[in-house]
Order: sequence, then structure tokens, then C-alpha cells
Amino acid sequence: MIFSAARPFLFLLKPELAHRMTIRALQTAPTGKPQPSGKLATDVAGLQFPNPVGLAAGFDKDAEVPDAVLGLGFGFAEAGSITPLPQAGNPKPRLFRLTEDGAVINRMGFNNGGALAARDRLAARKRKAGIVGVNIGANKNSSDRVVDYAVMAEMMAPFASYLAVNISSPNTPGLRALQDENQLADLLDEVIAARKRSGSMPPIFLKVAPDLEAADIDAIARIAIDRKLGALIVSNTTVSRPALASKHAAETGGLSGKPLRDLATQRLRDFQKATGGEIPLVGVGGIFTAEDAWERIRAGASLVQLYSALVYKGPGLARKITSGLELLMERDGFSSIEEAVGSE
Repeated sequence: MIFSAARPFLFLLKPELAHRMTIRALQTAPTGKPQPSGKLATDVAGLQFPNPVGLAAGFDKDAEVPDAVLGLGFGFAEAGSITPLPQAGNPKPRLFRLTEDGAVINRMGFNNGGALAARDRLAARKRKAGIVGVNIGANKNSSDRVVDYAVMAEMMAPFASYLAVNISSPNTPGLRALQDENQLADLLDEVIAARKRSGSMPPIFLKVAPDLEAADIDAIARIAIDRKLGALIVSNTTVSRPALASKHAAETGGLSGKPLRDLATQRLRDFQKATGGEIPLVGVGGIFTAEDAWERIRAGASLVQLYSALVYKGPGLARKITSGLELLMERDGFSSIEEAVGSE
């Protein structure tokens, strides 16, 4: 109700300013209690999630408010993407609301304050309960991006419930080339070795793009299974452009929100088939309702994440979706999330 009243004012602001104001509000507001475990509790990659609904990377880029996010009813939060060195990202404007389409286009470019500042915030968390993943990336001007990922893995492993290796952003030139079979195998080997050096062993999740060919999907699935990754996050934003009504439709960058839903769901099904259910999947892209989340779970997702939907639905969305999931699980005769995964 409060968000519905405030939304017209927020939408008068530039998207980045509105986002910054939201982060500030979460920093100053009383932090709610983390979601207790209940009917939606599920185990994935050795972690006990109180519910399967998470906040995707991109919202809390610098790990400023992970506990406040958990207090909104999310079962887990993912900070980042974080790079070894601070970087400003791409020139502004670089974030666009496509209100008529329920969508967002961004070309942020991994803007963040760098690994040291984020690590200190994570280390100083007053509330250590709750699952907080750390999404790691490479600096745009890095001479060796594989080294960047290894550095990030070693630095962040002691403070992360899981590490999310993001090689699928379309806004850092050449980054998606790391999804190539040979490059990906080498990258993951370095990340796994770096995690071992850290002395901590959080599971490694890999975030992939929706704009993949069938051969790419099969290769990524095979490598993920061989390296015993904790999960695949399917998917990031798309560079494709379905029919859009907004005046911002021609902006370059990654498209997210409702227009991504069908493509992301299909990619999830593709990875479910390619992996044969041997590795957990995290469904992302165009999830606005409990029904959207339930479809993704039935298609093979052990967990789901959202972000763009918050722009349009507000901070109460996580609790609304989890309440709806309980009803849908009961309606369809499932006693647990694990039982429903891939049941379509």
C-alpha cells in the first residue's frame, strides 16, 4: 500500500537515483527478522534455504544491505557483482525503465566500490545468520580476467554462503566469451583452486546468459557437472529484443523483466534436460508472481531469483510470492519444494 502510493513519485526520479534512495532507506530502516524456516525450506548445494525466493545480484552491488534484504522475506540475498578494483562502470544514463513493458534495460558495466570495501562490510555483518551469496566479476580493463576471478574467489570465500561466478553480463566487452568451453573449464579450475587456498569451501554457482546455442548449453552443463558446481544460475539479462512498447526499446544493454520470462524459462528447461537433474538450477528472469516462480520450480529450478519485479511491485513482493508458493504447493499436492522441482 505504501509503495503503491510512493511509486508515482519514485518513477519521476532517474532510475539510478531511485535505486540509491532505496539502498539508503534500507540502511537506515529497522532491519526485519530473517525469514524463518517453514513449509518452503529447501536444501541446495549443502545450504539450508528458509525459502527458495532470492534477490538477484545487481540490487546490492556493494554488499551494503544484505541483512535488510533478508528482513524483507527473501530466503537468500546475492551481493555484487563485485570486482577486484573499484570501477565507475559505463557512462550515464545507463539504466532505463520500460514501464509499458514491465521491463528494465541496463548497461551498468559492473560499477562497484571494489573488493576490499565489500569484504570489510561482509566481515562486519552484525547478523551472520541467513544465506548471503557473493557475485564476483572481472574489471573491464583487466589484463587477465581469469586472474581477477581467482583473486575474487580467494578474497570472498570466507565471507560468502556461496560464490556466484558471473561471466554472463553483456555490459563488459568480451566477458561472455568466457562461456566458451575451453575458457570456461580453465576459469573454473582457477576459481576452485583459489577457493581451496582461502581455507573456506562455499559452493560455487555459475551464472549464464540466456543467449546461448544448444552446443553451448551442453558444454556448460558437462563442465558444471564435472567440476561439481553447486548450481547454475539461469539466466542473466538478454541482448535480444522482442517487441517492446517503450520509447527506450532501442537502448543498448541487457533486457530484464517480463519480456525475458519466456526465454529464461526455456533456457531453464534446456539446462534441466542437458544436466539430467544432476546439478541444481536457479531460475531467474521475468519472475513477478508466485505463479511465475512456481512455473520455474516445476520446470527444474531448485531456487528462483528476482530483481526487476521489485521496481514495479515494491519491497513486499518476496513475502507475497512465498505466501503464494505455499498455496500452490498445497494445491498441487506437494509436501516440499524438492518434491516439486522438475515435476512438469
